[in-house]
Amino acid sequence: MAPDAAARPTRAELRLAAREQSRAQRRGAAKAATRTALFRVALPSVAALGVAAAAAVTVQGEADQQRAQAAGRTPQATAPDTAAAHAATQALAAGAPAQASRGDARQPLAGAQPTEAPTAQPTAEPAPEPVKPTVVMPVARHGLGELFGEAGTHWANRHTGIDFPVDGGSEVYAVTDGTIRTQWNPFYGYMTILKMPDGTEAWYCHLRAYKVRKGPVKQGDVIAFVGSSGNSTGPHLHFEIRPQGNGPIDPLPWLLSNGLDPR
Repeated sequence: MAPDAAARPTRAELRLAAREQSRAQRRGAAKAATRTALFRVALPSVAALGVAAAAAVTVQGEADQQRAQAAGRTPQATAPDTAAAHAATQALAAGAPAQASRGDARQPLAGAQPTEAPTAQPTAEPAPEPVKPTVVMPVARHGLGELFGEAGTHWANRHTGIDFPVDGGSEVYAVTDGTIRTQWNPFYGYMTILKMPDGTEAWYCHLRAYKVRKGPVKQGDVIAFVGSSGNSTGPHLHFEIRPQGNGPIDPLPWLLSNGLDPR
C-alpha cells in the first residue's frame, strides 16, 4: 500500500487558525497604536497620559471582544468599561489646568493701583529782610551833652544843635545817602555839610579831619573824624539839622521820628 497521505486540516481548524492569525495582527496593531500614542509627545502632560491610557484600554477591550467572538464565546460587557474610559478621559481633559504659553502677557495684580506722583508741598516763603532805617546815628556811641536851644557864654544867641561828647578821632557817619561838601568856619571849625535827597542838610562841626571832602556818599559811610576845632572847649561832635538849607531845627525830634534815640 502507498503510505498514508498527511492528514489534511479540517475547515473548522482552518477557520480557527485564520481567526488566531487575525487576532494576533489586531493585537500587534493595537500595541503599536498604544506605543505611538504614549510616546508622541516627549513630555506628556497629565491630561495627555490619561487620554493615552484610555485609548489603550479601549483598543485592548475591542481586541478582547473580537477574540471572544472568534472563539464562539459570549463577550463580557465591555461597553460600560469603554464608556467609563471615555468619561475618565473627558474628565481628565476637562480638569487638567491649561498650560500657560510663554507668549501670554502677565496680568497685573487685582489690587495694584497706579501710584500718583507726590504733591509738592508749598515751600515756606523766606522771612522778609528787616527794613533798613532811613537814618543812622552820626556817631557810634549814644549820649548827649548840650541840647538844642540852650544858652551859654560860647554862643551868641542859643545853641543851634546837639552835642555828642565822644573821644577825639572817633568816626563820623553819613546819616543818609547824599552829597558832601566841606568848609572852614571860625566858630564851627572844620565842618562837613551833607545834603540829603530831599534838600535837608546835616552839619557836622568841630572836626579834626575829613575822610570825604566832596561828592556822593552812602548811608553809614565814614565821612570825617571827631575833633575840637573852632569855638570848642574839648573833643565833641556838634550836629545840626537844617531843612531845605534854612535855619536849624532841634535834631533830637528829627532823629526820634526816624526811629533813633541818641540819648
